Amino acid sequence: VQLQASGGGQVQAGGSLRLSCAGSGYGFSDYTLGWFRQAPGKEREFVAAIARGGGFTRFADSVRGRFTISRDDAKNTAALQMERLRPEDTAVYYCVGDRSEYSGTDPWKYGNWGQGTLVTVSS
Repeated sequence: VQLQASGGGQVQAGGSLRLSCAGSGYGFSDYTLGWFRQAPGKEREFVAAIARGGGFTRFADSVRGRFTISRDDAKNTAALQMERLRPEDTAVYYCVGDRSEYSGTDPWKYGNWGQGTLVTVSS
């Protein structure tokens, strides 16, 4: 499955953005899907993941309660809804996938990475 993220942009602190991830190829519903981000000069970090079937989700402590993750396997899409954005959320966001029931929070467990989309939050 190939993944493509979109929906990034510039927003003021406190605002909202919705990132989308479109999958192409066979077997999208078999994948754990997730989001990682990388800010300038920082390591890539886990943001959120949703297990196969959508029955389990996990969030980084820094975004829990502000971000939600969802998937629509009928449309081969996933989304990251981001609320109450902060300047420290500024980063390139990557949609990722792994053909497993649930792949956790380590980036090396995800074999499918899409091109990132830039989110900039201004104060």
